Amino acid sequence: MGNRAPLSLMLMILAAVFAFLYLPISVLFALSFNEGGMPTAWSGFSVKWYYLLFQDKDIIHAAFNTLIVAVISTILAAILGTLLAIGVEIRRRKGRFLETMIFAPMIIPDIVLAIALLSFFSLLDVTMGLHTIIVSHVVFNLAFVCSVVRARLKGFDWSIVEASSDLGAPILVTLRRIVVPVLMPAVVAGSLLAFTLSVDEFIIAFFTAGAGRASITLPMQIFSMIRFGVTPEINALSTIVMTVSVVILAVSQRVNRGGLPGQ
Repeated sequence: MGNRAPLSLMLMILAAVFAFLYLPISVLFALSFNEGGMPTAWSGFSVKWYYLLFQDKDIIHAAFNTLIVAVISTILAAILGTLLAIGVEIRRRKGRFLETMIFAPMIIPDIVLAIALLSFFSLLDVTMGLHTIIVSHVVFNLAFVCSVVRARLKGFDWSIVEASSDLGAPILVTLRRIVVPVLMPAVVAGSLLAFTLSVDEFIIAFFTAGAGRASITLPMQIFSMIRFGVTPEINALSTIVMTVSVVILAVSQRVNRGGLPGQ
């Protein structure tokens, strides 16, 4: 009887924490289907706000820019982050300074990193646009991809690589047949995480996009819309972004935990 009371208390605390975290999201999701124009007063079920989203050229343009930035930055971060993880793991016993510096973008506040990147591009007199956003996203996504791949490398037996080399296999063959298949689930999981972070990222994109609307991304478009008040259309757009992010993160965790299908 005495053990049931602490257990009930813990369950109540857990339920309160989950309610605090997810109740606002649930309200946002519900109000995105609100028929009326008032974003906080329910007046009936409707999907018209989702329909209006796909008729808005500014939102479509911003979504297209976001997709371009996310795909290109994810590919670059996946390649560079994987190579970086292998190099850091090989040199792990020779010093930890490099390892510490790699994960600095994960620790530095976004506003500080955004100002640093803006100053760097200004110093080089680079005209800012989608290309500077892509480079900026690669900078902070590298650390996340590297950390996921390194977690996979922790249990990797490097003697297999040495045995492959002793048997005369070229380094590219060793990478293709041994290293890449082992790392692929982590690379995919890290890439999905990087893609999600790139889609959701606002501060760095805001500072490095430059002037004009040609390089505006979806989070920047949402920010420009809420300055005039929250509407059901913004609720619908936020719901779509949130749903895509949750799905990608769920797939990322599934891939990293269970491996790719067929492996």
